[in-house]
Amino acid sequence: MHVLPDLAALQRFDTPTICNAIELFEVRPRTAGYMNREIAACFPELPPMVGYAVTTTFRSSAPAGADIDPGVSSRLISSFADLPGPAVVVFQDLDDPPTGATFGDGMCLTYKTFGAVGLITSGAARDIDNVRALQFPCFSNGVMSGHGYCHFEETGIPVEVGGLTIRPGDLLHGDCNGVVTIPTEIAAAVPYACEQYLKYEAIVLDPLRAGRADLTKHQQNIQEMQARLAELKLELKAMIEP
Repeated sequence: MHVLPDLAALQRFDTPTICNAIELFEVRPRTAGYMNREIAACFPELPPMVGYAVTTTFRSSAPAGADIDPGVSSRLISSFADLPGPAVVVFQDLDDPPTGATFGDGMCLTYKTFGAVGLITSGAARDIDNVRALQFPCFSNGVMSGHGYCHFEETGIPVEVGGLTIRPGDLLHGDCNGVVTIPTEIAAAVPYACEQYLKYEAIVLDPLRAGRADLTKHQQNIQEMQARLAELKLELKAMIEP
């Protein structure tokens, strides 16, 4: 059984640093695990969002058919209790392009009240000012004023959002830079990897911040950082090996 990660520790770091740390473990390709630029933070000023995915599909182009279960919305909220931590609600909008907004302030208030810490949709957002006041991180593919014939179709299934497959229970980290999944098998060690990465990155960046324009020393600093990171990779590998 994997050790549960410290979500507060993960929240201290921005999403690019999380991505840099994950790369050190070499558990997936460097081009995998993060959403593409179709998905952007609705409120980039908010701090990082960290939580576990609950998933659902959504459609607004036509009224729900008789075969659509009206209880999907309630089951989605009930599934929050099955997670090891707070929920992030992830929607795949089945309409492409989106016909109506996936969420507004009522939906976000509901999810926040029941313990969710964020929402991601491949579709559109609305009620932006009201949702901003909730301090509830949201990520979308744009903004749209109407909601059409909005309804849920399925929950608890893999969904496709921003070029990424999200499965129920996936650990997600998102901020103004985008959204990334954190693999379960390394999640507990990622905060330490972030701390060490930033420490070694500072070998290069701190002299530059101080205005030291010495190219020879700069190149030496880069080599030192790379050597330290190579050592860190070995340390991290040992940490996650069974």
